[in-house]
Amino acid sequence: MSRPGSEASPSAVSVPAPGSAPPRPLFGGCWSCRLLSGAGLLMAAVWIYQGPRSTMKKGVPPSVGAIAQITFAVGEGREG
Repeated sequence: MSRPGSEASPSAVSVPAPGSAPPRPLFGGCWSCRLLSGAGLLMAAVWIYQGPRSTMKKGVPPSVGAIAQITFAVGEGREG
């Protein structure tokens, strides 16, 4: 049994119109956009990774920040 006033009004339910197109995917499914974004993400990971690596090659022991930066870059590179 429902309480008075708890019924949903007909305007509260949104029903798509017949024949309406499905929603477009983000970026419209553009493969060149996806490839460009993925390549940019990988290049950013390489850039972040090379900073601490260059200081470690000079013989400077890595700091906690450098280790965190390398860990972040490796994790970023694996997603692409």
